[in-house]
Amino acid sequence: MTAETPARPSSPDDATAAAIAGEPVRQRLLTTTDPAVGLTAAEVAARVADGRANRLAHASSRTLMSILRANLFTLFNLVIAVCTAVLLLLGRWQDALFSFAAISNVVIGVVQEHGAKRKLDSLALLHVQRSTVVRDGERLDVAMEQLVQDDILLLRLGDQVPADGVIVATEGIDVDESLLTGESEPQLKHVGDGVLSGSAVSAGSAAVQLTSVGGDSFAARLTAEARRFSLVHSELRAALDRVVRWISIALVPLIAIVLNGQMQARGGWAAAIESGAWQDAVVLATAAISASVPQGLILMTSIAFAVAAVKLARRQVLVQELAAVEGLARVDVICLDKTGTLTEGDVELLSVAPVGDDGSPGDALAPDDLGHASGAWLDALAWFGHDESANATAKAIVPALPRPADRASAVIGFSSARRRSAVAFAAGRMRGTWILGAPESVVGDEAAHPAVAARALEIAAGGRRALVLAHAPHPISPEEAERQELPAARPVAVLAFGEHVRHDAALTLDYFRAQGVEVRILSGDHPRTVGAVARQVGVDLPGDAFDARHLPADPAALAAVLAEHRVLGRVTPGQKRGIVEALQAMGRTVAMTGDGVNDALALKTADLGIAMGSGAPATKAVARLVLLDGRFSHLPRVVAEGRQVIANIERVSRIFLTKTTYAFTMALLFGALLLQYPFLPRQLSATDGLTIGIPAFFLALMPAATRYVPGFLFRSLRFTVPSGVTVALAILATTLLGRAAGADERQVQTAAVIALTVCGLWVLGIACRPFTPTRAAIVAVMAASLVIAVLLPPIRDFFEFRPPEPDLLLGSIGLGLVASVLIELWHRLAPKLPPAIVADAPRAAGDTA
Repeated sequence: MTAETPARPSSPDDATAAAIAGEPVRQRLLTTTDPAVGLTAAEVAARVADGRANRLAHASSRTLMSILRANLFTLFNLVIAVCTAVLLLLGRWQDALFSFAAISNVVIGVVQEHGAKRKLDSLALLHVQRSTVVRDGERLDVAMEQLVQDDILLLRLGDQVPADGVIVATEGIDVDESLLTGESEPQLKHVGDGVLSGSAVSAGSAAVQLTSVGGDSFAARLTAEARRFSLVHSELRAALDRVVRWISIALVPLIAIVLNGQMQARGGWAAAIESGAWQDAVVLATAAISASVPQGLILMTSIAFAVAAVKLARRQVLVQELAAVEGLARVDVICLDKTGTLTEGDVELLSVAPVGDDGSPGDALAPDDLGHASGAWLDALAWFGHDESANATAKAIVPALPRPADRASAVIGFSSARRRSAVAFAAGRMRGTWILGAPESVVGDEAAHPAVAARALEIAAGGRRALVLAHAPHPISPEEAERQELPAARPVAVLAFGEHVRHDAALTLDYFRAQGVEVRILSGDHPRTVGAVARQVGVDLPGDAFDARHLPADPAALAAVLAEHRVLGRVTPGQKRGIVEALQAMGRTVAMTGDGVNDALALKTADLGIAMGSGAPATKAVARLVLLDGRFSHLPRVVAEGRQVIANIERVSRIFLTKTTYAFTMALLFGALLLQYPFLPRQLSATDGLTIGIPAFFLALMPAATRYVPGFLFRSLRFTVPSGVTVALAILATTLLGRAAGADERQVQTAAVIALTVCGLWVLGIACRPFTPTRAAIVAVMAASLVIAVLLPPIRDFFEFRPPEPDLLLGSIGLGLVASVLIELWHRLAPKLPPAIVADAPRAAGDTA
């Protein structure tokens, strides 16, 4: 190796930013270590002591204890826990049935967030076990965490770079940065160029002085950003959180009003405490307070998400966060990569056109026809395909041609910087130098070989990749190969490579267009190639894709470009993230697909990140959805599931929020009027189960494909608030009627339960519309269950029901029906949703509903 002093001004931070943007990395050394000697033992110890060792943190931003605290210590859980504890202390365990919903909510929340934490904690970009360094003039094999800043690291073929550094000596090295920058081909590096942690050596060797280690390295920063805990935005969850905040604010005065009202109804605080009636007052107050907490709606939302996730898992879609099911249903822009999403991702040889003596390519030969052709150029082509260091494009030649027997005398490996490779044979029928690479790298000026250049341009315009095979009679020597010296060569064949466009890609994009979801294609490939593939899948594109190298940095200018162009080529990973942020700034809800580590931050920034099952572990760790078999065509099914969740939760939310409203209103009315509350906790649990819990469970899981319309919470409140107040007034009237008639308190409570159930079943009936046989059966079964609960002795005795006298029975039913008529009026006056648009998701081959 020959050492040189690098003098390219830049900083490690600049290098990291450049890498994210996909730009060449340049760094400047602040101090220079002799590559032949390395650091001394004392210098290493000093750097370890002051924290400049390559040690990485392995924790996400959330601990298990913080997850438990967040899910356990909420005001709702505190209220439910206190109510449950009071009932248990009083020996009234039968009245504590409502606590099971709260326990289920906590379990589901902890399991979901702890699963996300484990995935984030397992995220790592570096898998280096040992590294070779020079210290005190000797080569040592050390663990990755024992490296220190300014160490001289020796890199060889296959090594992964464990920390950021600058090349101080090299005889030529190619570094694969595809996981970091998205550049699919290895990059040729020179002395003074920077190398980034997480990249890998694909050819050559180098001595590298480490500049950024541990948490300062690029891989560590990228990992830390990806590990940052966040939950996908969910309108359902946000709406429920808003309801929780409102109720939380109102609970404190409500508790005081209800408890005082029940104590006053028993003669005042002193009399109730002296007589022991305070226990009944506390039980009734507990009923009023616990009924005001909409824990069932939160539980039902979690169950609906979980069931949808299980159904999607059967279709090879892994849901890593439950709310992501809803997320894709809200998305109005989806950003796709070309390779692996619209295309199969594997490169194949499509055709080979031999170049005649006149310099014009002849008829193209299919790969199957190459075995019937003859010529030394076929053996040379086969050598490139079977070469152990061949890239993915060259390896596509292997199925068409057998391995040649001749041995090469000199080789120049492929480099993305040179965009070509070469091989020389000193004797035999392949004697000479053969060059395979991009047309402009092999034949040079288009004017020299216009027919070959035209054929290559035609191939690119068709969305394919063109390579040219050329031959020179003079075989280069190993010394010439080392100096990268190639003779002038004559093109002998033009090759066309391509990727299969997925057979279901066009159908999938048609579905999204029909559903009002914009599709943006972002690819690192040539704009002409990207544009051709976009047209193949049905995108209306008059010309080439927009060249992302010309994207403006100004956000307003970027937004203007994105408003006009929907297909972009030469997009770097940093630009992907910027594009996502620009679309979000425009008020769009963005989904992003990806498979490489370079896509991780863009996926995390998007409202919904979608990773391919064959993608990098880091990408799958930060994604909300993972397509296990890599089939983009599953996404319409995810949309359908998301829409079902949203439509059904909006349906059942009307029931739950009506209950919350009448529970609050009843608590306020009976507390303010100093009247005894008309329900035991277990009686409210019974009515909740018959009119809300059991039917809501089935309604939340029924088929529905209504197009998502934002603002479901306020649509629900326009119906639930007046309806809930109406129900509360009907219960008050029933209670006053029973007590005025001198009925037993258990009869008054049973009459109130009957009136409440009549109203509740009417609200349930509204939620079930339009009726189907199944929905009608749900309402009928719930009504029959009420009759059984009131008349069947074991159940009646458990809930302490006592059938009221005929006059009170008829009065309670009548008041319930009057309230139901008013509820129907509120339903008809409430602003209607836009007409439902039912859209069946297309099925890919082999997909099942």
